[in-house]
Amino acid sequence: MTGNRAVRWTICYTLLLLLAGVFALLGLMSGTADITPGEVFSALTGKGGSGAMQTIVKDIRLPRVLSAALLGGALAVSGFLLQSFFNNPIAGPYILGISSGAKLTVAIAMLITMQHGILLGSAAMVAAAFAGSLLSMGAILLLSGKVRNMAQLIIAGVMIGYICSSITELTVTFADDANIVNLHNWSMGSFSGISMKNIPVIAVIVAAGTAASFMLSKPMGAYQLGESYAENMGVDLRLFRLALILLSSILSACVTAFAGPVSFVGVAVPHLMKALFGTAKPIVIVPAAFAGGAVFCLACDLIARTLFAPVELSISTVTAVFGAPVVIAAMLGRRKGAQP
Repeated sequence: MTGNRAVRWTICYTLLLLLAGVFALLGLMSGTADITPGEVFSALTGKGGSGAMQTIVKDIRLPRVLSAALLGGALAVSGFLLQSFFNNPIAGPYILGISSGAKLTVAIAMLITMQHGILLGSAAMVAAAFAGSLLSMGAILLLSGKVRNMAQLIIAGVMIGYICSSITELTVTFADDANIVNLHNWSMGSFSGISMKNIPVIAVIVAAGTAASFMLSKPMGAYQLGESYAENMGVDLRLFRLALILLSSILSACVTAFAGPVSFVGVAVPHLMKALFGTAKPIVIVPAAFAGGAVFCLACDLIARTLFAPVELSISTVTAVFGAPVVIAAMLGRRKGAQP
């Protein structure tokens, strides 16, 4: 049985990597100007192709592909951490309102700085998003001690998300006309505004957050078997929960800061990976969730910018179409499993 599982996991990881490579290549090739694989290679290596082609591939499409992969993976890992923390299959940064809290603080920070002619830097955007994520998470944790069941907590998280989104829309409404376009485009969710200078910042935050999440695989596995079991295994529940909160918040905050709110990825992808790999072990699912989130967002971003080209859809529009059915299936499966 162990050997069969190892073979299955190897095949699944290989499949995810191949899909990521295929969608990344298609992302570099597809757009208003179609480019062949050979031309993509020439542009990336700088050994051929016109200056315009190199600009399209290296300055426009490459950062978009890289950010979709990195941020998609970060969002999926964040969702898995929240599902482990709350022991609820539909917990995620978007549904619990954490992304909306980050969206609110970043919008306010962007508006204030734009009014003074200052462009908000990467570090400031991540810090603002992180503060908003922690505020929303704090509100959720306060409510968790007062509500009777997890269903009520999820509803409370949705309401917090609506409140934050409403305040954000109000903020955008009263912004100067020159600032409305930037705020509106960002608030809809998109990987298009990310440049190559943002990629190193994203890569460092996502790599650190994902690596730290992977290092928590053993205590997470014990926590999945119950709090008493985890304590008996030597897990400091207070520090463990704090680590989950901080890691999930920083990963979702990084996504919101650079790409705006992206819906359903954090909820749907962990479920898809559990079904694909046939296990819920964190040591397997954390890297699988990252790879699956990358594939999911690469595919959805490709659809968003090519389906009705030259008109581009927001990334959340596409992720909701594919992610919402997974969430519904998870809810129905949980309800069916709860019946005697």
